[in-house]
Amino acid sequence: QAQLVESGGGLVQAGGSLRLSCAASRSVFGVNTLAWFRQAPGKQREMVASMTNDGRTNYEDSVKGRFTVSRDNARNMAYLQMNSLKPEDTATYYCNTRDRGGFWGSWGQGTQVTVSS
Repeated sequence: QAQLVESGGGLVQAGGSLRLSCAASRSVFGVNTLAWFRQAPGKQREMVASMTNDGRTNYEDSVKGRFTVSRDNARNMAYLQMNSLKPEDTATYYCNTRDRGGFWGSWGQGTQVTVSS
């Protein structure tokens, strides 16, 4: 399995933007489905954005129009551009990939995003 390392989180005011990055230890994003998840304190982890290996994207309703998932296969990098951030976006964000067998990889430590009102 590829090791995934998330970065780019931080503290931002409501309405601001952040770009999260996900670095993979080997080439996976062009083969597997890529997804970004988030988990707020006391809540279950939820998928907020995904991209299939052929580039189709899907977004959770609350982030549609504000978040954009992308990847750079040559650099083994994935990104989550987050605009118009809201306090309810506060969570730890994780990236992961799902292989053709439907199995998710190992979870990284995530990156914390805190949006102040």
